[in-house]
Amino acid sequence: MNTFGQIFRLTTFGESHGAAIGGVVDGMPAGVEIDVDFIQQELARRRPGQSAITTSRQEPDQVELLSGVFEGRSTGCPIGFIVRNQNQHSSDYDNMRQLFRPSHADYTYTYKYGTRDHRGGGRSSARITISRCVAGALAKLALRQLGISIQAYTSQVGDIALERDYRLYDLSQTETNAVRCPDAEKAAEMIALIEQVKSEGDTIGGIITCVVKGCPPGLGEPEAHKLHADLGAAMLSINAVKGFEYGEGFAGVTQRGSEQNDVFVCRNGISAYGTAPMLTTKTNHSGGIQGGISNGQDIWFRVAFKPVATLLQTQDTVDVNGEATMLTARGRHDPCVLPRAVPIVEAMTAMTIFDHYLLSKTAKI
Repeated sequence: MNTFGQIFRLTTFGESHGAAIGGVVDGMPAGVEIDVDFIQQELARRRPGQSAITTSRQEPDQVELLSGVFEGRSTGCPIGFIVRNQNQHSSDYDNMRQLFRPSHADYTYTYKYGTRDHRGGGRSSARITISRCVAGALAKLALRQLGISIQAYTSQVGDIALERDYRLYDLSQTETNAVRCPDAEKAAEMIALIEQVKSEGDTIGGIITCVVKGCPPGLGEPEAHKLHADLGAAMLSINAVKGFEYGEGFAGVTQRGSEQNDVFVCRNGISAYGTAPMLTTKTNHSGGIQGGISNGQDIWFRVAFKPVATLLQTQDTVDVNGEATMLTARGRHDPCVLPRAVPIVEAMTAMTIFDHYLLSKTAKI
């Protein structure tokens, strides 16, 4: 399937070395102000060639909105868009046509479909996340009008890590450095590590933390579409993601229930449904979600990314006939995916939160 979402739906198409990447967004309410400059800024955060620690591929990644927008606002009709590929070096992949790259989708695509596009991974390339960033930007524009904001940042590269508590950092500083880390000292260490790894022809992984503020209580379904389950599915659909945890996650297993429970305190007002008092909690170990439904606190989670699979080193592998051989990769590749993955995490979060908002009520923005 190439479609995400239930009401706010994105269907994507395109390959890394094809003519274009694109998509169709359905379910966008009418009347949302569409800021094309903002969409382009979101793509610029994801695009290649933006710093010395990312791939050197140079692409303008200019979005073309084809439908669903009139006089600067959404019409309620499907929003079609494309971003044309302009800087492919397909010949860099000629030596991979008959080989299976370690930890890539080459073998699984071949086994499933009987064919594969060896140029940059084709459909399995991270370049297809362009469509997610466009749709995520559209969802962000709608969420902005609802007072909901999303901020992701690099919280770990290799063994260099920030404290888990996002409240210790000024997240507005995230975009002040190439690795997108809100701590300047740690950012410098992370960049130095990525540069070292790159010089060795190797790659490194890490963790991105994401925080959602202003999310109202009541988003999420009690069983099949719990909010954290859909957020987890969205994150795990991103290339190179290996893990998802929300709230205290795995770190919470060493604590007692008396330490983990988020104690409620009452605040003024009643809920939107008039059935319960408006509450807050003294702590937020739950990560803003309880019983699969948002509770009005900050939603926070962490996403683990593996090291990029393409190494500029010689590796053992096999060819399409199962014969042992050696692979020496060429081309332009990221030594660490984290800096460019930050806006992708935000985009998938925005789509998921907005989709659940639309599911929770008939929304007029």
